[in-house]
Order: sequence, then structure tokens, then C-alpha cells
Amino acid sequence: MQTRREVEVKPLGEVPRMGFLRGMRMALASGGGRVDMLSGLRDQYEQLGPVVVQISRPFTMVNLFGPDANRTVLMDRDQIFSARRPWDQIMGRIFTNGLLLRDGADHKQHRKIMHEAFTRPALREYAVRMNPIIERGIADFGTSGAPILAFKAYKRLTLELAAQVFVGMDLGPATRPMNEAFENMVAASMSRVRLPVLGREFQRGLRGRRYLLALFGAMLEKKHADAGSDMFSRLCRARTPEGETFQDSEVLDHMIFLMMAAHDTTTSTLSSLTYELAVHPDWQERLRSESRALGTLEPGLEAVGRLEGLGMAMSETLRRYPPLPVIPRVNTADFEFGDFRIPAGCMVVVSPIHTHHMSEWWSDPFRWDPDRFSSARAEHERHSHSFAPFGGGPHMCLGLRFAEAQVKLVMHHLVSRYRFSVPDGYTMPVQQAPISKPRDGLPVGFTPLE
Repeated sequence: MQTRREVEVKPLGEVPRMGFLRGMRMALASGGGRVDMLSGLRDQYEQLGPVVVQISRPFTMVNLFGPDANRTVLMDRDQIFSARRPWDQIMGRIFTNGLLLRDGADHKQHRKIMHEAFTRPALREYAVRMNPIIERGIADFGTSGAPILAFKAYKRLTLELAAQVFVGMDLGPATRPMNEAFENMVAASMSRVRLPVLGREFQRGLRGRRYLLALFGAMLEKKHADAGSDMFSRLCRARTPEGETFQDSEVLDHMIFLMMAAHDTTTSTLSSLTYELAVHPDWQERLRSESRALGTLEPGLEAVGRLEGLGMAMSETLRRYPPLPVIPRVNTADFEFGDFRIPAGCMVVVSPIHTHHMSEWWSDPFRWDPDRFSSARAEHERHSHSFAPFGGGPHMCLGLRFAEAQVKLVMHHLVSRYRFSVPDGYTMPVQQAPISKPRDGLPVGFTPLE
């Protein structure tokens, strides 16, 4: 543990200074870890309040709790919160120059160019292309009669979807090495030892990045030449009204980051949603009836948008199991929050996973209850930033509509074809960081419907 030093975080009102320093010591001891980040965050908030300091390297970390904190940091009205500086420390050598790792005018320009790949007409095309891949990918779920590890199956499926929609390629034999590359890269982003030592976690992540750069780099010439509707082709030819385009190196950086985000976050949500529907068979039947009412096994974007119950179930799953549990920023100028002034240069962290479980904003917050998102209850509307699974403000997830459509399409196919369950007495063991996932792979039994 470091020797305590003076931290220039000064109370403005009647908040006692020693209370804040006590909070700093408690934060040093509480931790959080990859498995159960929420418990550590709840302990900090309940014992120390909405502003807690931790001494860490290379930044002093300040945890801000609650929806007001989310709004202050994510909306960034004074443009003082850098996403690039913390994320560059976390994943800069692995997911270099992804959209999440850009700030200000640079971020705005890249987001503007990328927007073409996420317009509603583009999403309609993606939905049409995803249906047959989903149908093929889940066809053998119920054939063995034994439970399958749903997380692994979903990861394979979502990677195939991302490869087809984003790259325009059928993976075939490349499924395994690409999946391994992304798994190693995500794990490396959380490595404590960031040295390229042979056989270590970080070195495997760097090797995964090199593999993807070579794979996608070999496709660049063709993607520039064709008029494909996949995202890779769209990024190669994307232009702003002012004629701005991406350099080839920027296209590759964006493709690697988008591919990771597209399949890892949807795998996370699909796994958690499957678990909750397995232990809430009444909701599973409700969604099955809703899907059957569409009258088609291959719905388009507008059709899945009408699945109201599925939308509520997905939102509730994102509340309980947000793929990104915390969001870091570095403040480039002093700012005030509540009774405290936070000096420039701190790692300021807001925590959707904590906000989503605050009893001040959610009734019985540890219970999975999709009806809280109904128009009658609308608990998510009690505060503009009490529900933030996709972040907010300038860095709101650009692909959130794609992710929602993908999850809904997969779940529509699943409930239309199978009844699924988990073993009696089973509780899914969750690892909350860096991305929420079941630690045991989630054993699920799928029974074909007659």
C-alpha cells in the first residue's frame, strides 16, 4: 500500500475533510475485482457517500456514484472529461485508436464518418442478412438432449454474425483463431503486467491484434474496390458531406474495435437474458407468444421493433448485467460535484452497474422484473441517467441500435424454436468485468418445440 499523501480534493460546504480522508483509506482496502465489482462499489457508497477517492497509479481515482454523477460526466457539457486518456491506459496497445479512445473534434469527426454504417437503411440490410445465419447457428441446439454451454455457443454465433455483417465473410475455419484472438485481446486489456513476455496474457493479446491486422489488411484493396453492404466496405468508402474519409490504418483500427464490441457485448447480453428467461418460464412463454404473433421466423428490423415484451426483458437484463460495469474518464480541468471540488488530472469513474442497483431509483433492484420498464411503471424514466447501459452523451455507444436488433433477432429465433431451462437450483455465477459473463459457460438445456 502506498504511503498516504495529501490529495487536493477539497470540500466546499460543511462536509468534514477528515471524513473524506477516511473514505480514501477505505477505498484503498475495499477493492472490487473482476468477479464481483458491484459489492465493492456498494460498500464504498453506503459507507462513504457519493464521492470516494482511491490512490492508484498513474492517476488518483475518484468514484462518483448515482445518476447525477452519470449525467455530469457522460454529458460533459464543459468538455473536460477525456475518454481517450483512461481507455488508452487500459486498452490502447490492444484496441488502438478505436472510437472509444478518441476525444473532442477527432472523436466527433470519426463518429460522423462511421455513422453511415449505422443508419436505419443499413440496419435493415443487416437484419435481413442475420436471419439465415441465426437459423443455421442454432439449428443443433436441441439435438444432443444434454445441456450445452450457452455462452460458448452464443460467442461462436455472434462472431459469425459480426464477420458476415461487418466484414462480409463466412468464417469457416477462421472462426476458432479469430475467436481466440478476441478473447486474448479482451483479457490483455485487464492485464496487470503489461509486458510482451512470451506466454503471458498481455503478449497473447498483442499477438491477437497482429493476427487481425494481417487478416483485415489483406482485404483492404478488395473492400475499396467493391460496393458491398458490409460495414468494412462502408467504412472504406464513407465520406462526410465535406468529403472527409478514413485512412486505411484508421479503417483497420475501427474494424478491430467494432468486431470486438459487436460480438462480446451481445454475447454477454444474450447469455444473461437466456438465464433469466430460463428461471422465469412465465416470461419465456410471454415472449414466445409475442414472437409467434409476428407470423414469421425471419422478421425484419421493424417487426422485431414491435416485440415490446422482449424489449422490456432485454432492458431489464442490461440493467442487472450491464456489459460495461464502469466508465472511466480523466478530467482535464477542475470541476465541482456536490460538496467537493475535484482537481484536474484525476481518473473519474462512474458506475452504471451501481446506479442500476440503487434502491433510491429502482424498486427491489436485485430482482429481475422487466415490467419496471413498462409504460405504466417506467422506473427508467425517474432520472435521465439512472439507466445507462450504453453510456451517454458524446460517447453514447454508436452501435446500440445494431446490438438491440441482433439480440432481439437471436432471441426471437430461440423462443420460436425451443423451450430452454437450467438445472434445478442453479444460479448463474457471474464475472462482472471487463465484460459481464457467466464463469461456468452457462449450461442450458434446449428442447425443440413441437
